[in-house]
Amino acid sequence: MKFNDLMANYVPSDFSRQISLEHFIEIFLVHHPIQNVLDLGCGIGNSADEFSRINPNVIWIGIDIENSPEVNARQRKDLQFLTFDGVSLPFSDSYFDLIYCKQVFEHVRFPAALLKEVYRVLKPGGFFIGSTSHLEPYHSFSYWNYTPYGFIILLQEAGLEVSEMRPSIDAVTLILRRITGDAKIFNIFWRIDSPLNAMLELFGILLRKKAQWRNIVKLLFCGQFLFSAKKPSDYFFS
Repeated sequence: MKFNDLMANYVPSDFSRQISLEHFIEIFLVHHPIQNVLDLGCGIGNSADEFSRINPNVIWIGIDIENSPEVNARQRKDLQFLTFDGVSLPFSDSYFDLIYCKQVFEHVRFPAALLKEVYRVLKPGGFFIGSTSHLEPYHSFSYWNYTPYGFIILLQEAGLEVSEMRPSIDAVTLILRRITGDAKIFNIFWRIDSPLNAMLELFGILLRKKAQWRNIVKLLFCGQFLFSAKKPSDYFFS
């Protein structure tokens, strides 16, 4: 089956501009009654500021493994940080309204097991949003790269309903960034269209292709992609 056909039910048709994961935060906090949030793989904890900016009353908890380059760089003392073994989340069932996970799953040794834990600690109707790597070069002890289709399968096998997949920064830009020693000049392309994405956008417009087609083509060549999923609201306790 063609990639376009596999992704058609998960890729939106509203627009095709490149967005950041912070855009997802705003959408979910503005349109849903989110009271508590888990940042899964929180690193230094920067996402707390974005959540607090949109909703100062949201309860933010960050969790990560005990040692990683990002955790070891953490200096903040004003937030609630927990550690875990990389699989078992130390929370009761149906605890969180939203779990946020930015560029973490390429570093997770047992992704299927952790996704089952994500399902367990989400409330019925709760959301799982994040991003992960597709064609990104190795970085910071990364184990895996996921195709968007493969990650959909992992989410579904954990019991989650996949809502949306969107392309993030393109793979060529990330490769060039690595070649240049992670030059900071490339960081801007998480905030504006990265070069290949801009070229694909123009190509699609010239061919009079719809936004969904342009998004799918960008997903095919992306370095990272965004996802959103939810725990079914008809979940019942056994």
